[in-house]
Parts: sequence; C-alpha cells; structure tokens
Amino acid sequence: MRFLELQIKGFGKFHDCDISFEDGINIVYGKNEAGKSTIHTFIRSMLFGLQPARGRAARKDLYSQYEPWENSGTYEGALRMEHGGHIYRIERTFRKDKKELHVIDETLGRELEASPALMDELMCGLTETAYNNTVSIGQLKSATDGGMVSELKNYIANMNTSGNMALNITKASAFLKAQRKDMESQLVPDAARSYTALLGEIKAIEKDVSSPEYENLLPAYQKQRSEAHDRIAEKQKEKEELLQKVARGRQILEQNQFKDMASIEQYEQSTNELFTEYQATKAACEKKSRKMLFFLGVLLTLLLAAGAAGSCLIPDIRNLLTRMNLIPQAAALILAGGAVLAAVITFLLRNRSEKLNRALAQSGQTLQETFRRHLGDASLTPEALESFRSRMAEFKRLSTAMDKSEESIAVLAGEIDGLLARQTDCSDQIEKQQKLQWDLEKKLELLSNYKDQLESLRRILAENQRISQELEAIDLAQETMTELSTSIRDSFGLYLNKTASDLISGITGGIYTSMSIDENLNVFMNTKTRLVPIEQVSSGTMDQIYLALRLSAAKLIQGERGTMPLIFDDSFVLYDDERLRSALRWLASAFTGQIVIFTCHQREAQMLTANQIPYRLIRI
Repeated sequence: MRFLELQIKGFGKFHDCDISFEDGINIVYGKNEAGKSTIHTFIRSMLFGLQPARGRAARKDLYSQYEPWENSGTYEGALRMEHGGHIYRIERTFRKDKKELHVIDETLGRELEASPALMDELMCGLTETAYNNTVSIGQLKSATDGGMVSELKNYIANMNTSGNMALNITKASAFLKAQRKDMESQLVPDAARSYTALLGEIKAIEKDVSSPEYENLLPAYQKQRSEAHDRIAEKQKEKEELLQKVARGRQILEQNQFKDMASIEQYEQSTNELFTEYQATKAACEKKSRKMLFFLGVLLTLLLAAGAAGSCLIPDIRNLLTRMNLIPQAAALILAGGAVLAAVITFLLRNRSEKLNRALAQSGQTLQETFRRHLGDASLTPEALESFRSRMAEFKRLSTAMDKSEESIAVLAGEIDGLLARQTDCSDQIEKQQKLQWDLEKKLELLSNYKDQLESLRRILAENQRISQELEAIDLAQETMTELSTSIRDSFGLYLNKTASDLISGITGGIYTSMSIDENLNVFMNTKTRLVPIEQVSSGTMDQIYLALRLSAAKLIQGERGTMPLIFDDSFVLYDDERLRSALRWLASAFTGQIVIFTCHQREAQMLTANQIPYRLIRI
C-alpha cells in the first residue's frame, strides 16, 4: 500500500492544500512550526478517524488542536492511496455535527461501503494503536540515556511477551494485582448477614402494621363525630324552637290564668256551672209565682185575721172564751199570729228574692268578666257560652300542643344526650386512632428506613457479587495473560527476536548481530565476541534498535496483507551523520515499500543525493 495524494480542505493551519507522494522515499522538509506534525496527524486521522474527547480533556485533545484556523466548517479532507492494484480515495468530514466517511474505488468507479472489514483490509490489518507503535515512528520520548534504556527495555519486553509495544505484561499484571487488592478492600463481608437480619425485621414490622389494630378508622370516626355534631346542632335548633314555642304557649296560658289542661277544664266547668246557675237564678227571678206567693201570704194573713174575728163570734167558741174570759185576748192573739205569719212569709219571700237577685247579679258579673276577658264581649247568651267553650277548646288544644312539645323536648334532650355521648365516644376513638396512626407512622417510617437500608445492602450485595465476578475475572485474566505471554514468548517472541536481529544486524552495519531476552526480560545485544546489556549501548544505537524492533513488529503484524508506508517524524535527530547515512542506505535497500520522512534538517536529502538514492523532496 502506498500514499498517492493528500487533499486537505481544512485541517489546522492548512486550507485547500494538496500534497503528492511517490514510490520509494519522500522527504517532507519544513522548518520548525511549518506544519510537519499537522500533516503527519492528518494522515493518521484520514486512516483511522479523529474522535473529540469529552469533558475537560476536550480542551486540549487532538480534535480541538487541529481544528481549521480558517473556516471551521471545512474540517475535512481526502487521502488517495493505492492498495492491491486499486486506487482508493478516503474522504472524511471531522465536524462534530457532520461526521462522514466515504471510500471510493476509483479503479472501479464506485463508492464502497466503509465496513470494518474493508477498512481493516486497507489498513493492512493494523489498528490505530499498532500503527502508532510500528510504521508511524517518532523519536524516543525520553531525553536522557537512562530514560531511553527504560523505554526501550519496556518496548522490547512488551513485544516479546504480548506482541504489542503498547502492552506491558509486567505493568498489566501489577495493575491487576493492585486492582484486586483495591476491590477486595471494597467488599463488605457482613453485608449478607446484615441483609438477612434486616429482612427479618422488615417482615416482622410488615406483619405488625398489617394487623386489624392499625386499620385506619380515623376518617370514619371523624365523619361520625362531624355527623353527630351536625345532628346535635339540628336537634338543639329544633329544641330551641320548641322551647320558644312552649314558652309562648305557656305565656298565653298564664296570661289567661291557666297552668295546664286541668286548670282549663276546671275553669270551663266552673264557668259552665256558673252559667247554668245564672240561668236558673235568672229563671227563678223571672217566675210570677213568687209574687203570687207574696200576695197569697198577705191574703192568708187577712184570712187568719178574719178567722180570728169570726171565731169570736161563734157561740161555742165565744162561750168558751167568755167563760175563760179570753175573748179579747184570743182575738188579739189570732190577729197578732196572723200578722206575724204574714210578716214572716213576706220576709221570707222578700229575702229569697233579694238573695236570688244578688246571686244573679254576682254570677252575671263574674260571667261578664269571664266572657269579656276571653271573648271581648260581655253578652250573657248561650251563643256567648258556645264561643267561650270554643275558646276553651283552643286553650285545651294549645295545652295539648304544649304537652306534646314538652314531650318532644324531652325526647330531643334524650337524643341530644345520646348524640353528645356518641360525639364524646367518637372523640375518644379519634384520640385513640390518632395515637395508633402516630404509632403506625413511626413503624412505617422505621420500615421505610429499614427498606432503604435493605436496598442499600442489596446494592452492596450486588456490588459484592460484581466485585467477586471482577476478582474472578482478574484471576482469570492473570492466568490467561500468563499463559498467553508464555505462548507469545514461545512463538511470536521467537519470530520477533529473529526478525529484529536480522534488521539490527543490517541497521547497525553488523556491529550487533542479534538481540536476546532472558527469562527476567533483561535485553542483551549480541556481538561476535560477547553479550552487551542494552544499558551499555549508546543512545544512537538504542534508537536503531528501537527502529528495528518497530519494523519487525510491523512486518509480523501485517503479514501477507501488504505493507503500510513507513512514516518518520524527526526520527533521526539523535543520529550522527555516519549512523544516519547507514540507516538511510539500509532503509533504501531493506524496505521495498513507501517511506515518508518528515524533517526540519536538509541532511537527509543531502545524504540521499550523495549516495545516489532516488527520493522526492516536498517543501512546506
């Protein structure tokens, strides 16, 4: 695989910029800050994409760093490349709101689906991590010899044990151990026992609060009390109305000098009797026989007087009276007796008449006062008596109504007492219910707290289970990693050592013939006479070993799927002229694929020209 052309629509400082490459070596020359790293990053972004970071990291990530300086809407570009006899054009848009990827097969003249399988084929099987650690080569990150030794040993050990420079089995193992220790510290051993105990407490409280004792009857009792209160008010109102009615009725009766039904009946009876007596007296007074009797008495008196006088004239009587010398006395006596009798009869008759008149006047006066008071009319007629009786009937009905009202008042008083007792009972029950509900609320609050604790314990148990699974996974990962590292060391590691040794011999000009790693992952460089620990080689040699190792890994990883171009980004800054000359000669002869060298020096181009090695110079 080889690059043909870069079409940068907008990426960092570049805008509408095209760069072409050729087979063999391409030197991209530019001074510091000319944009070499930008082009290098653009190539990688076209191959693998450019994802913006999240959160605070987004401020300094590559996406933000290489946003177009002008017209950010054209954050895009294309890479034309040749692979497997076909020319492909990869087009990408990097904008967050419009991420697009198109792959066009220019040889076939159609767009292809950018599937993972297709992209894997075009990338020769390299992932972005493998790309960064193999064919994309920068200078060592460490500036000191000690740092270079440490980094180089790590890379060699990682490649030898994991087949990937980005993976460090030793560090990974240490990390897993630390993770295991940290996770073990997060386990809560008593969680299961606490969960079981708390579950028992919750079931006991739930059984307690579900008992009939805690049935909420408070609304029912409050309703009953409210109903009793309303009915009491109604009954009290009804009672007050009846009391007022009775009071008015009693006042009317009292004003008419009545107390009850008996007093009315007695009054009516006495009035009836008085009226009867009045009628009789009036009738007696009006009879003519009394006058005739008076005259009869006078007549009788006269007759007695005449009798007395006549008796004196009767011979026998006269003789007798004469012998007795009583004639004058007898006559006088008879006359006197007759007069007295007449007087007595007259007196009696007169006295009786006067009594009747007085009785008539008295009874008439009483009746007149009675009728006047009750009827407003003093007429002493039978019609007036009937009106009086009707009036008395009204008083009787009023008295009866008062009696019934008083009975109703008594009934109402009893009902009110019953309602008051019921209201009091409801109040007592409400107070009891309030205490029960308060107790229930406390139990429910405790139940809620227990359930929260139970849920927390459930999460802890779930977390314990997750941690246990993680621990099992860590243990499995440790075992698998150990097995894989052994397998890789026994297979891939042997090929890596052989391939790297061949490259090291060529790149160092035969100074070092091979590389070896012991069981403790110590790295040695082999000469014809001895083993040299990597700590004893120069920094330039370390850079050569580093390069050989990356090329070996790239060769092994890519296999038969093709070869990605080698990209050097100021990778030879630590090389002296002789070592650089040897490296360039070796690269030109040992690597048949495309090479892109980014540099801020002109010595690479000068040495290639001096050694008559063909190349293309690209100035930026």
